[in-house]
Amino acid sequence: MTAARSPLSPTDLPRLGLRERKKIKTREAIRAATYALIREQGYDATTVEQIAERAEVSPSTVFRYFPTKEDIVLTDEYDPLIAEELRARPADESWMDSLRHVLHKAIDANLSEDPEVLRLRTHLGAQVPAVRSRMFESMSETGRLLREALAERSGLAADSLEIRVYAMSLIGSLMEVSMYWAENDFEGELRDLMDRALDVLEHGLPHDNH
Repeated sequence: MTAARSPLSPTDLPRLGLRERKKIKTREAIRAATYALIREQGYDATTVEQIAERAEVSPSTVFRYFPTKEDIVLTDEYDPLIAEELRARPADESWMDSLRHVLHKAIDANLSEDPEVLRLRTHLGAQVPAVRSRMFESMSETGRLLREALAERSGLAADSLEIRVYAMSLIGSLMEVSMYWAENDFEGELRDLMDRALDVLEHGLPHDNH
């Protein structure tokens, strides 16, 4: 959903086994190589072979971690953590307050990690048809995770029409916030734009008094 990085901080790495640490480092090396090449020569000119060479791995290793080039840009390991955070919020907290809290946390973490990578990813989602198409597909999985969290919170079935409509309304809002931010040269704070989108979901369209 937001910046694609490992959900673990460097202080978490020593607790992991050698194999898991190697996997995380390989994924990060592939991502770093991809972002560097895209900055240098653009998305379309960047090939998996070039990414593999820059990351010092084989092309088959790249594909083992990321099925497509678009997935390197879009893979977002925050989605499961967001669902877990939603489940951990107080039971008497309103759903919208819970959403705001969790999304603010995700945005702040992404921006503190590498704001330029976040802007690059968002720009690619808005400007590159292949990335945008893959983003729509990946958002379906995000929607499924949200549906499960919503169902647990509301007591409704995860596949009920009401849950599906609400979850995908939120997913659509997140996508439009991302597109709007990129199309307007990243003007304004992403956190504020997210709040505006959640306000529309909560209260409906504002009235035009002019």
